[in-house]
Amino acid sequence: MKRALILVNAFLRLKAAMNQPIRLKEELNKLGVEVDIEPNSINTAMIMDGKPLSFLQGYDFVIYLDKDKYTSVLLERTGLRLFNSHKSILVCDDKMETHIKLSGHGISMPDTIPGLFCYYENASIKETLPRIALIEGKLGYPCIVKECYGSLGAGVYCAKNRDELLSLMEKLKCKEHLFQKMIIGSKGRDVRVIVIGGKVVSAMQRISETDFRSNIELGGRAEPFELPQSFKEICERTANILKLDYCGIDLLFGESGEPLVCEVNSNAFFGAMESVTGINVAEKYARYIYETIY
Repeated sequence: MKRALILVNAFLRLKAAMNQPIRLKEELNKLGVEVDIEPNSINTAMIMDGKPLSFLQGYDFVIYLDKDKYTSVLLERTGLRLFNSHKSILVCDDKMETHIKLSGHGISMPDTIPGLFCYYENASIKETLPRIALIEGKLGYPCIVKECYGSLGAGVYCAKNRDELLSLMEKLKCKEHLFQKMIIGSKGRDVRVIVIGGKVVSAMQRISETDFRSNIELGGRAEPFELPQSFKEICERTANILKLDYCGIDLLFGESGEPLVCEVNSNAFFGAMESVTGINVAEKYARYIYETIY
């Protein structure tokens, strides 16, 4: 019997997030694979007698729809195949790590400066004047400020002047964060691209009339988008550099309309993509996994 496990976050409540495992289960069932969907709170893995031990028995693979890095690495250490791999999830979960990993490979991205991490709340932002000068000199205003961990547009801010920048630096000083040049021509507009097995399978444009962020969850709307060759190439190269089985890549429009990689999501929701484009993303991902394993 062919069996698979889909692991989701133990605290998952978002309806859009539950669509993903349900759809994947449907499509894998059609291929003859029995699938269990479980929260990551079940007994998965631990270290016993100095060795990684898995409590998961009889599964051919795991679709890992969580960002718990400890469970993912332990499961891989016991020999289970994860989609995506532990390392790929890890580098995509941290936005700064994503940009570092892609740098030096000819991937166009917004200019990015890492934030300074502070270990105690009563530290003064005034001690970081050289970094403030670098941000203002290289990125200018308005600039984007992002928490390195977050999704659905949460933790992404815009600083229009020094006062707003200092306020955000104070707010985020004890969290990993970064600063990016705002791509004015792409304000409130981007392209979400789904890549499976290193190949583009679908794309849509997201547009917001009210926010600099285009996320559908924040009120943006989506429409089909015919992907230019340059957009397709940068997405496939990005997915291959990050060794992703599946991902959603967010592209911005540069000054001349060229694509810039903004973010890469290793567990991108595809409900809206399927609805907008009519492309069965779940079927394509399920078939890729099936052919990879069997």
